[in-house]
Parts: sequence; C-alpha cells; structure tokens
Amino acid sequence: MRWQKARRSDNVVDARGRSGRGLRVGGGLGLGGIAVVVVLSLLMGQDPLQVLDQLAGEGAGVQPAPTQQVGPPPVADPETEFVRAILGDTEDTWAALFAQAGEQYREPRLVLFRQGVNSACGFASSATGPFYCPGDEQVYLDLSFFQEMEQRFAAAGDFAQAYVIAHEVGHHVQTLLGVSERIQAARQRGVRLEGDNGLLVRQELQADCLAGVWAHHAQRRHQWLEPGDLEEALGAANAIGDDRLQQRSSGQVVPDAFTHGTSEQRVRWFRTGFERGEPGACDTFGAGSL
Repeated sequence: MRWQKARRSDNVVDARGRSGRGLRVGGGLGLGGIAVVVVLSLLMGQDPLQVLDQLAGEGAGVQPAPTQQVGPPPVADPETEFVRAILGDTEDTWAALFAQAGEQYREPRLVLFRQGVNSACGFASSATGPFYCPGDEQVYLDLSFFQEMEQRFAAAGDFAQAYVIAHEVGHHVQTLLGVSERIQAARQRGVRLEGDNGLLVRQELQADCLAGVWAHHAQRRHQWLEPGDLEEALGAANAIGDDRLQQRSSGQVVPDAFTHGTSEQRVRWFRTGFERGEPGACDTFGAGSL
C-alpha cells in the first residue's frame, strides 16, 4: 500500500508519554502510594481514610492524571506518520461524501496512547483494543495492537492496519448520523443489544461497511493498493469475527454473546462498502439477513 500519497492529518494527538497513570491523590500519590499510606496507617493505629483526607487537603484533591498533550506526533516517527496519513485520507473522503449530501463533516481526533488512557467513556487499557468514544468524538489507539494483530491473528500489513483505523472512524460517522445516539437510547430502554442479530452486531458491521466505503474512494483517488493489499484487510476482518475469537478463547461459539458479527459477515460487509462505495449500501439495520 503506497500510503505515502495521502495527506497528513493534524488531528492526531500523541498521549503515549502520559497515558495509563490512573488516579492521583493529594500532591501526586498514585495507587501504589495509597496502598503504602493504608498499611502505615494501620500499623500506627490510625484511620487510613482520615490520613488520606489530610493528604488530599494538602494537595490538589482527587484528579485524573493528564492523558494527552496537544499537537501532532513527531514527524520522524514512521508509525505515527502512517496513522496521520490514513486519518487524513478518511477526513478527505468523508468531507466529500458529507458535502454531496449537503452536510458538513466534523473531523474526529485520534489519540495515540500506551498501556491505558482516560476518555469521556471512562478508563481503558490496551487490552480493550482500538475504540471510538462518542462522548468526546475521539478514536483511541495503542499502536501495539498492530503487533498483536500480526502475532496472534496473523493479520499483518499496512492495509489491514488502515482497515482498523477506518473502522473506528466509521463509528464516528455513525455518531454524526445519529446512529450511536439511537443505540444508546435503546440501551437505556433496556433493549438487549448483544446477540447474532442484535443492534451491536449491526452497528459494528455497518462500521465495517463504512470502512470499505472509505477504501473504495481512497483507491479511486490514489490507486495506492498493491497486490495482496485487499486480502490484508479482508484477512483482518476475518480474524476478528466473534465466532473465531470465541473459538480461540473458549473452544466454543456462543451466538447470543456476539457483539461484532461473524468473520464471514465482517468480510462481506467490508467488501460491500468497498465494491459499492456508497454509504447507503451500508444499511445493516434495515437488512433482513446479515
């Protein structure tokens, strides 16, 4: 994939030097410091809560640790240059498609983190994988996930990685279109979202299809795909289907617990978006069969 052709986005934030710190109490105590205070207080016959309250009063109280620094990542970093290129191209694609519909595309930010990060959706560790938070309209990505894709799922290649980013941007598109809000409203009404025909699966498959729509238009602009690139993205979609992941982890497949769709479904919906290039082809919520 000749990704160097793409415009670089300025919406990538490098938070790798500040992420994964959790909470700080009273002048900078971390969780380890709290544990020490509790043990010493008990040994001295004092109430640990009172001691912590005193420390909090002397410091700045309970505050979330800073999770990001403003500004684009270093230009010299090839991994972040790749992320900026892919994000920039999704911005160009969706800005044009929204303009065709008479709407304005609002660009998301992409936060690079390491080990853990705080977002408007709460704290998440790297084990969560890449995710999009509609509360702050930001995509969160630990670049080590790409190594995990290659080592655990045999899903290697730059276009496979681009598919992951485009999928999360697809969730942002859903937020702008009101899809995420409708899913949240259903959750609040007590609607069961999981299951092989559930709303979560339909939401994720639509994001796969929207990633395919981006790939369609990006290829038309740049002609940047090389032999095997499309297979990389399809291989990534195939590797992270609910059925394959469940089979790997527990040895059995439980459709009632599906949240993302089967490998076959993820491949099919990405391919639908890639071949059609139209967001309207991604109506997974109206589809009788996924």
